[in-house]
Amino acid sequence: MLFTANTQLDSPLGWQKHLKKLLPFLLSLIFTLVVSSQSISYAPKDTEILWDTYGIPHIYGNNTQGAFHAFGWAQMQSHGNLLLRLYGQARGRAAEYWGEKYLDSDKWVLTMGVPNRGSAWYKAQSSKFRSYIDAFADGINAYATKHPDLIDDEVKAVLPVKPEDVFSHLQRVLLFTFVVNPGYVADITKPQLPAGSNGWAIAPKKSASGKAMLLANPHLPWKDLFLWYEAQITAPGIDAYGATLVGIPVLAIAFNDNLGWTHTVNTHDGWDAYELKLQQNGYLFDGKVRPFETANFSLKIKQKNGSLREQIFSVKTSIHGPIVSNKQGKAVALRVVGLDRPGVLEQWWNMATSKNLTQFQQALQRLQLPMFTVMYADRDGHIMHLFNGLVPVRQKGDFTYWQNMIPGDTSQTLWTKIHPYQDLPRVIDPPSGWLQNANDPPWTTTYPTAIKAENYPSYMAPKWPMDFRAQHSAKMLAEDESISFEEMIAYKHSTQMELAERILDDLIPAAQQQGDELTRRAAEVLAAWNRKADANSRGAVLFNSWVDNIDLDQVFSTPWDEKHPHTTPDGLANPESAVKALAEVAAKLEKTYGSLDVAWGDVFRLRYGNLDLPANGGDGDKGIFRVVNFAPVGDGKFQAVAGDSYVAAVEFSQPIKAMAITSYGNATQPHSPHVGDQLQFFIRQQLRPVWRTRQEITAHLEEHTVF
Repeated sequence: MLFTANTQLDSPLGWQKHLKKLLPFLLSLIFTLVVSSQSISYAPKDTEILWDTYGIPHIYGNNTQGAFHAFGWAQMQSHGNLLLRLYGQARGRAAEYWGEKYLDSDKWVLTMGVPNRGSAWYKAQSSKFRSYIDAFADGINAYATKHPDLIDDEVKAVLPVKPEDVFSHLQRVLLFTFVVNPGYVADITKPQLPAGSNGWAIAPKKSASGKAMLLANPHLPWKDLFLWYEAQITAPGIDAYGATLVGIPVLAIAFNDNLGWTHTVNTHDGWDAYELKLQQNGYLFDGKVRPFETANFSLKIKQKNGSLREQIFSVKTSIHGPIVSNKQGKAVALRVVGLDRPGVLEQWWNMATSKNLTQFQQALQRLQLPMFTVMYADRDGHIMHLFNGLVPVRQKGDFTYWQNMIPGDTSQTLWTKIHPYQDLPRVIDPPSGWLQNANDPPWTTTYPTAIKAENYPSYMAPKWPMDFRAQHSAKMLAEDESISFEEMIAYKHSTQMELAERILDDLIPAAQQQGDELTRRAAEVLAAWNRKADANSRGAVLFNSWVDNIDLDQVFSTPWDEKHPHTTPDGLANPESAVKALAEVAAKLEKTYGSLDVAWGDVFRLRYGNLDLPANGGDGDKGIFRVVNFAPVGDGKFQAVAGDSYVAAVEFSQPIKAMAITSYGNATQPHSPHVGDQLQFFIRQQLRPVWRTRQEITAHLEEHTVF
């Protein structure tokens, strides 16, 4: 107690005596408050990592090099085995380290010239930024030296990591997985997009709080080089929170106190396949025979007994690019954008340190990032959608033309220039107050239409029908005049099947009229279903199976119409065929599960680490915004393998509101408590709070690392 019952305070002398006794206590209290405030408000003298209870590293660097060093250390602590395996593959030496199964990977990396270009890109950095990458690599190696017992022996062959490895890995991920995937080259006439994403930007006029909001929602495979790593990086000039792909030393999706952005995979064509006319050990180009350039590589392949088998691998290159196929007298050369853009990492870094839209666009104008939509929002209330990418200047042809094999015997088809920033489709602060992208072309980012296809070259982006996920995305935004932060999060988790809303009003009566007893029961199940893919939804499995067993492109009587983008396509083109397919699916389901109304979560599972949980969400082609992609596991059930991965919801209020989730957890190292620990939020369709202030972080502190 500070005061006793007999303390005399009714005279000046009484107050003086009491204050004299209190003085040491007050001085101690003031000292404690000052020290406490300094620990919250000021950067520490040492670089440190504060690890919160979900394994998120909050890095406080006393300088930028220190922050990069700590980020390399953090990635090793969370994903060390994976990171080293990815860097080994980026070197083109994975078969040497781990055997024959990596041989195709090595050949792809060497064919694309990744290791040599990785070294060239490293040398092309400014001396300052090169020192940052050096520090990141040093952090990786320092962790491996300090904790060799926590790293698998088989990946230690990659050590020590070199800064050049960072750029080789970057190229393998961005240019030779996202821009062009080796899987697409196998069937080069049928390119497809990799896994996609959702992105929203909501302006103050559409926001319940009067503050701009951003939704980041990439959908990628839950493994390998596609894994997201969530982190906060604080150092002089930066305090950014977000995520990057494992092995990348800067944040790729992020926000700070002033602004934020996300990426979606856009309908970008950054590569072309050229068919060459072979002649006299060379190829014909503009009427003349040109010789191939040839490079030979010595590939080492680890055998089961530990010995190394060596073989020579030759890569031929034309003026278009490397030869990826040479069969039956026909050679195919691959041309890919971005080989001359070594500044990707610095551009992302500059985006994260920007304080307003002007600075952010200055970073974007460098055009180092080869693809991806940029969806942006900021504290000043601006929102933006940029169809970002390195788009070749082509002399002829539309988007469809360039998806096919291109004649390689003429300079008329060989592009050599890239469209500048001002040529790219972009909208800032549209009248609608909202922007969305669900991997649809930029023409459907908002309504009324803000980016018109006729104002751009026909090869810039396709004029595809708006798919059902994009329609569902746009409808949720358009139909709510005042969206709160909590509502945005709820919309993000929507499992409603937009396709079901469009077609069940035709399918159910057709099945009731035409079908037998089993088909009519199937119609009853569909009629009672809530049109969602929640874990307890009954009827979703039946509908999903029906869709998977029809040709969706042929099922509608009314095709998609850009004048009615959210209500078309519609109507059954062939009711009899649709009902027959429903009967066949119903028979299979009843035989497999013993019921037509089996719950979605009984069939579709979240199996990650030691967990096996009922899933919610599903394929975007059914119009589900909460995307989860599944693969069969052999017992009549399906396992989540891709989809919602890193999710962040941000409102640029004061202070900023932010919630996030990394679905599969923020670590893959064996025995880490953070493998799958966020699935508890995933199954409840929730996000977890983002802790950004030092006070919040220390209140939820799990571990403290000081350098």
